[in-house]
Amino acid sequence: MTDAVWVAGVGMTSFGRHPQTSLRALGRVAGLDALTDAASEPAEIGAVYCGSALSLLLQGEGAPGQAIGWELGIRGVPVFNVANACASGATALHLAWRDLAAGLHDCVLVIGVDKALMPKGSVLKVGAADPEVRLGEIFPATFALVAQQHMRRFGTTPAQMAEISVKNHRHGSLNPLAQFNQLLTRQEVLDSMMVADPLTLYSCCPNSDGAAALVLRRQRRGPRDLVLAASVLSSGQYDNPRDFTRWECEIAAAKAAYALAGTGPAGLDVVEVHDAFTICEIVHYEGLGLCAPGAGGALAERGATALGGRVPVNPSGGLLARGHPPGASGVAQVVEIATQLRGEAGARQVPNARVGLAQIMGGSQAGDTQACAVHILRTY
Repeated sequence: MTDAVWVAGVGMTSFGRHPQTSLRALGRVAGLDALTDAASEPAEIGAVYCGSALSLLLQGEGAPGQAIGWELGIRGVPVFNVANACASGATALHLAWRDLAAGLHDCVLVIGVDKALMPKGSVLKVGAADPEVRLGEIFPATFALVAQQHMRRFGTTPAQMAEISVKNHRHGSLNPLAQFNQLLTRQEVLDSMMVADPLTLYSCCPNSDGAAALVLRRQRRGPRDLVLAASVLSSGQYDNPRDFTRWECEIAAAKAAYALAGTGPAGLDVVEVHDAFTICEIVHYEGLGLCAPGAGGALAERGATALGGRVPVNPSGGLLARGHPPGASGVAQVVEIATQLRGEAGARQVPNARVGLAQIMGGSQAGDTQACAVHILRTY
């Protein structure tokens, strides 16, 4: 698999609440935008890869890729529907990258889409048959344990975690497609309703509706096309770890992606990570090698990961401010990286961005059912 894979087109809906818009309609909008951006016709698409974590679980929509393809006028091609928790869209992208690199297709469409369809404040429970879930384990509580252990072991403070939310909401205020555009202060984050100590309401990402799409090709057609230099999917840590302050599948995926792309943490200009909770972004800094283990809180506090800092992280606003339709987030991250590398991000543009990384995880991330996807893009 030596052929390059090119990101030729990107598209995305706004993220937020779209109660009157169907899942297939969201996918149609994002897909059409990506096709238009790539100057591609539906007849060029050789396969469709659709990531959706909730379509079957909450909507009974078992084949969203076919429904969206029909809406776009794509006929008679293989369609792959992927459900891999929050990594669903990124997993669909990985499958598309793999098939293009193997020469199975010349041009494909990747869609990530979800409608949350949950009451405000509710929490998605993935794997509801698991004993831990039946006993009442929910994501905020799980990541509160991560935060508590990180605080005890490394001295990370609630104020440092709050800075993640402040930063990402500031970035989100510059993104017209973000769910939340308001600014927050550190004190507002700290004083918001406690969800699971030490995580407050503004430490947690929202439930969202939305879609994002990519057109990928084996051949470069224009100067705006970008190289998808690495796509790595890692999973398999099914035991119950004692150390919640690191995720081995993330460390392994990042190492493999850096090797594949011929770069390392120091070579990154812009990064998008899975900040479902503020503590997540801090742990991802460390897992991706942006700083030493335990130094993530201080890195955020120094402003090194804000726009204008050493390596801006989540200039889109991240899950905390851009929003989090689980199946769409991994694709949306790559849309943001592509937009940055093209120099088209407007007020949130990272100057002279040439190499970008997107990272997302799925599953409980505290031990079982983990998945981690890492994608690296570069300009040509």
